[in-house]
Amino acid sequence: MRIATKSLWEDTICYFQIIKRGQFMQNAFTINQLPVSWQEQLEDTWFQPYMHQLREFLLLEYSQTTIYPDKKNIFNALKSTPFDSVRVVILGQDPYPGQGQAHGLSFSVPTGVRLPPSLINIFHELHTDLGIKNTTGCLQAWADQGVLLLNTVLTVRAGAPFSHAGRGWECFTDVIIKKLIENRSHIIFVLWGNAARKKCDLLFHSSHKHAVLAAPHPSPLSAHRGFFGCSHFSKINYLLKKLNKPMINWKLP
Repeated sequence: MRIATKSLWEDTICYFQIIKRGQFMQNAFTINQLPVSWQEQLEDTWFQPYMHQLREFLLLEYSQTTIYPDKKNIFNALKSTPFDSVRVVILGQDPYPGQGQAHGLSFSVPTGVRLPPSLINIFHELHTDLGIKNTTGCLQAWADQGVLLLNTVLTVRAGAPFSHAGRGWECFTDVIIKKLIENRSHIIFVLWGNAARKKCDLLFHSSHKHAVLAAPHPSPLSAHRGFFGCSHFSKINYLLKKLNKPMINWKLP
C-alpha cells in the first residue's frame, strides 16, 4: 500500500511540474510582453497554427534538455528595440549554444561573459573600420539606439548550433522583416552569413526604400571570406547621415 501511495504521490508531483512548465512557457510566449508597437504588427501571426506548433515544440524542448536563451530572453531583441525605433537591423543566424552566452540579442553576450569568437571578429572589424575598441560583449547599447539585433532562429539546444532550424522561427522572423519593409522606410538591413542572406528575397522584391549590406558570417570559419574589410559600421553611419538621422555610437559603455 505504501508503494502505491508513493507512486501516486510521485505521479501527482510530475503532473503539477508539467502544468507549471506549461504555464511558464505560455507566459514566455505571451504577446503582452512585447512593446505595444510590436504587438500591433505581430498580433495576426502570433496566433497562427505554425506558432502554436512552435510553442508546443519549445515546451517539450525546454522540459527535456538545455535550451538557450532563457525563456524570459527569447524575445529580448523585440523588447529592446520597439518597432517604431528600428533604424538598423543586424541579422544573424541563431543564438550562441554555449552556457551563459545567449540572451536574446544577436551576437551579444551578457556583461562579464567571455567574448565568443564571432564577437571577437565583429569587434576586430569595428576597430579596423572606425578605430573603436570594445571589451565588453553586451550589445544592449546598440539595441537602445535602434539597432534590432535579430537572429533568424531565436532558440537553440545547448552545444548544437542551428538545432531549432525548420521549426517555425524562420517564418516568424520573415514576418518581422516584412512588417519593417512594408510599414517603415529607410531601414538599413545588415545580413551576416548564409542564414541571414536567405532573407534577401524579401528585401529585393520590395518597392520600399531600404538599404541592404551583406557579408559572410563573422565566424572564424568564414570571416576571412569577406567579413573582414566589409566596413559595415562606417557604411551604416554614412547612410544614416545621408538620411539626416543620428548616427550609431558603436562604442560600448
